[in-house]
Amino acid sequence: MSAGAVFDDRTAIYRQIADRLREDILRGVLADDEQVMSTNQYAAFHRINPATVAKAFQELVDAGLLYKRRGVGMFVTPGCGERLRAERRARFVDDVLGPVLDEAERLAIPPEEIVAVIRARSTTAKGHP
Repeated sequence: MSAGAVFDDRTAIYRQIADRLREDILRGVLADDEQVMSTNQYAAFHRINPATVAKAFQELVDAGLLYKRRGVGMFVTPGCGERLRAERRARFVDDVLGPVLDEAERLAIPPEEIVAVIRARSTTAKGHP
């Protein structure tokens, strides 16, 4: 992210910070046991209130994604990337695939046809004809 990153007006800034850090953990930008910027560094870098950053960091500590080392700083909790990925996968199945499969059942679309469509689109998305 660049200095003074733009935050949108739809969501609280602390929530956006927490979400960005979750994404960085998921993508491997932040590794297990890696130190994150201090509250004051993050606030200065993005030109926001340190209390806002502290609230975001506390949310991540409460969620078990960051941990504190007294006098040293905040670090990424080992294994939290896999835990986040598992939670997102479960939510994807419930929120996205569940309704799709329910509608497919109502339309009498057999599971094999759905799998074939997914495979075809996946192959196309990877650049294969």
